[in-house]
Amino acid sequence: MDKNHLQVAVGVIKNAAGQVLIALRDESLHQGGLWEFPGGKLEAGETAEQALVRELQEELAITVNSASPLITIKHQYPDLAVQLLVFEVADFSGVAQGNEGQPLQWVAVDALMDYAFPAANRPIIAAVRLPPFYAILEVDDEAQLLGNLQKILANGVKLIQIRLKNLPIHDVEKVVEKFLKQAYLLCRQHDACLLGNSALAHSGHPAFHGIHLTSRDLLALDKRPENRRWLAASCHNFEQLQHAERIGVDFAVLAPVLPTPTHPNAAALGWAQFADWVAEVNIPVYALGGMALPLLKTARGAGAQGIASIRAFLA
Repeated sequence: MDKNHLQVAVGVIKNAAGQVLIALRDESLHQGGLWEFPGGKLEAGETAEQALVRELQEELAITVNSASPLITIKHQYPDLAVQLLVFEVADFSGVAQGNEGQPLQWVAVDALMDYAFPAANRPIIAAVRLPPFYAILEVDDEAQLLGNLQKILANGVKLIQIRLKNLPIHDVEKVVEKFLKQAYLLCRQHDACLLGNSALAHSGHPAFHGIHLTSRDLLALDKRPENRRWLAASCHNFEQLQHAERIGVDFAVLAPVLPTPTHPNAAALGWAQFADWVAEVNIPVYALGGMALPLLKTARGAGAQGIASIRAFLA
């Protein structure tokens, strides 16, 4: 491999309190003076997992007991191309210490945005902050709204999109305004994040933590809208994924991965196509279409942030 092209194994290490370990790069190094997630470059013949275990033992004196893929990032600096193979490490032994003299700090997940990281690390921060499940609240009847939201929250889902495209158009305005007052309080009680679909007239409502763009609204933008805490987008092909990355969305949903009754005539991508496309963009991507809870491991193995669904979280 070219000396100006590096593959790096990176660990997002979490302690029992859910805090993440970050380290300060020495001023003499590439991107020095910035914070980073610990790790190091792969040596000849090493897998990413082997490099991760070795690097964290050498740098931090901890032993990785288990690690799972989180996201893969490709980034071109002016002087260096890097591929970051990022793993989440929630099970390790030992007490982390800076064996190379590097300052360490345990940081709350939501506080990571307050630290200066290399540009290549920014998608990692989004992936760390996002949960594995993304629920889409869609109903055919107003009477189902509150009950379905309560089921989703009771199942521990922390990220929810309100879409409501199936409600009769003349009902949406009055229904949404009333419902959002209830949804706001419920989501606060469960520490859940609520996003509004961009097709909703109320997508800018204060109850929402952000907006989820339809694919049509995504393609109509040439830059990220301002003052959006979270910006997500629906994608159905590789070009849409690339455009979502280009304008700076925080995450995308790619569908349909498997056959789904919601869109019975849509051709399913399959896991191989999903994995190929996701590997080429530097944003977290949820798999949507035919999803069920047992498919989370399969989705993560294909490079997904997790799974998104209308029905899977209603049991």
